[in-house]
Amino acid sequence: MEQPRRRATRSDAEGNRARIIDIARTTFTESPGASLQSIAKTAGVGQGTMYRHFPHREALLLAVYRHDVEALIDAAPRLLEEHEPLEALRLWFARLAAYGRIKHGASLAIEAATRADLGSQYYPPVIAALDRLLGAGKAAKRLRPDVEAEEVLLLVSFLWKADGGPDWQERGAHMLAIVVDGLCAGAAD
Repeated sequence: MEQPRRRATRSDAEGNRARIIDIARTTFTESPGASLQSIAKTAGVGQGTMYRHFPHREALLLAVYRHDVEALIDAAPRLLEEHEPLEALRLWFARLAAYGRIKHGASLAIEAATRADLGSQYYPPVIAALDRLLGAGKAAKRLRPDVEAEEVLLLVSFLWKADGGPDWQERGAHMLAIVVDGLCAGAAD
C-alpha cells in the first residue's frame, strides 16, 4: 500500500513561520511573558496561522531555541572562512552570548526543552562547532593547546545562568573577554 504524500509547505506558510520565529525571538528577549496573541499581531498573522504553526507557547519557544542553536552551529565554519581563528572564536562567543540572553529570557521553555531531550540532541553539534573553532586557534598557535570544547562551554555557561540585569550585556562581554584571554594564555610558549 502506497503511503500518502505530505503536501509541500507553501512558501507563504514558510515565510509566516520564519517571521513568527524572528518576531518571537525579539519579543521574548524584551518581554519573556509576551503572549502568543501579541506576537501574532506584531508578525502580521492571524490567530489561526499562529496556532497552526505553534499550538502552544512552549512550541514557539522551542522553535526559537532550535533555530538559534542551529544558527550558532552553522556560524562556526563561516566565521572561520571570514576571520582569523581568534576573531572567529570571539564572534562566535558573541553569538553564544546573544543566544544565552534569549535562553535566559525563556528559561521555562529551556527547561521544557531539556525535558524534551533537546539539550542532548544539540549538545554534540555545538561541541563540534566549538571544537572546530578551538582547533583552528590551536593550529594558528593563538590558543593554548590544552583547551577542550566541553570545558570551554562549561566556562561560558554563565551566559545563560546569570540573572541578567541592566548591565548584563556589558558584564557578559567583559567576562567573555576574560575567558578568551585565559584561552590565549600560554598559546605560543
